[in-house]
Amino acid sequence: MPSFILLLELALIAVVFAGLPLVYLWTRPGYNFFQRLNWVLVFMTFDLIVFGAFTRLTDSGLGCPDWPGCYGNSNPLHALGDIKQAEHLLPDGPVTVMKAWIEMIHRYLAMTVGALILVQVGVAFSKLKSLGKGPLLGSLGLLLLVCIQGAFGAWTVTLKLQPIIVSLHLILALFLLAALTTYAQQVWVEKNSSVRVLRVRPVPSLLWLSAFVILFCQIFLGAWVSTNYAVLACPDFPTCLGSAWPETNWQEGFTLWRQLGLNAQGEFISPVALQTIHWAHRLFANLVLLVLLVLVWKILRQSNPATESLNRLAKLLLSLLGLQIITGISNVVFQWPLIAALMHTAGSAALVFCMVRIGYWTSWKRL
Repeated sequence: MPSFILLLELALIAVVFAGLPLVYLWTRPGYNFFQRLNWVLVFMTFDLIVFGAFTRLTDSGLGCPDWPGCYGNSNPLHALGDIKQAEHLLPDGPVTVMKAWIEMIHRYLAMTVGALILVQVGVAFSKLKSLGKGPLLGSLGLLLLVCIQGAFGAWTVTLKLQPIIVSLHLILALFLLAALTTYAQQVWVEKNSSVRVLRVRPVPSLLWLSAFVILFCQIFLGAWVSTNYAVLACPDFPTCLGSAWPETNWQEGFTLWRQLGLNAQGEFISPVALQTIHWAHRLFANLVLLVLLVLVWKILRQSNPATESLNRLAKLLLSLLGLQIITGISNVVFQWPLIAALMHTAGSAALVFCMVRIGYWTSWKRL
């Protein structure tokens, strides 16, 4: 059990980190504080996802092998003795001073998002009379979601990077980004206001929802590739080990509950299983590309001045698809370079953000 002093120190760090954007928001003119706070949370969560990918790609996830602190301390400076001892015993192991700092900075950013959502809940509560229950209930839902995400962050460490836990940690982070974006783009109108929000909704909801679900499935497959270190299981492109359809073992590759690097029987996972994991991600990418291209085509086909913002989002979605193709191929051809892997994860988060923004224009009346 973490000590009260440790929790207090971590809470103070979260307050300091959260205080910086809050001071910035308070001094900025323009939109009301509540609206600005909501969009800052979207930005901070996007950054958190990218830094989380950096933590994973630099093998820093166990840089501090306990949770929530680092060897029982609130920062690596106070744990230098333990860290250097672990590094001395295993120089190429998961614990180094640099990796400890990377892991703890990731936790600090996560605590900052949590602290800002608490502020969001407080602001929504203060507007209960003027805006009704909607903003408060939505904010409480976001708070619950970030608590669940925090639990998965803890399990990522305590279960020693178990692939399904790490994959779900990323999926939940992207779901949190989607939920925060949905919340931020809502137009909260005072109960007694005569203002009515009118907008055209030219995007068929069924097509949008199908594309959104397919995109999340592909992101999970990508996370499964990364967390199982299967990126280079097929080191060539477009073939895999020179074959148009490599040998596969779907049962071993997609047994979800197992330790990192092992199969369900506790033996080392086979190269064929890793090929299967990689190949599934490549195959499903074709479906994602097809569905999202249809969505972009549907939007741009009915372009008009009233949907100018939507058209820009469609073009952004198209550009992000191109980025994902380039970075995905680069990960294979150039042997998984850090910059390409980071951009691939950032591109996935940007696709989710873009899809939620497009979802603002959906209508179930059109197919």
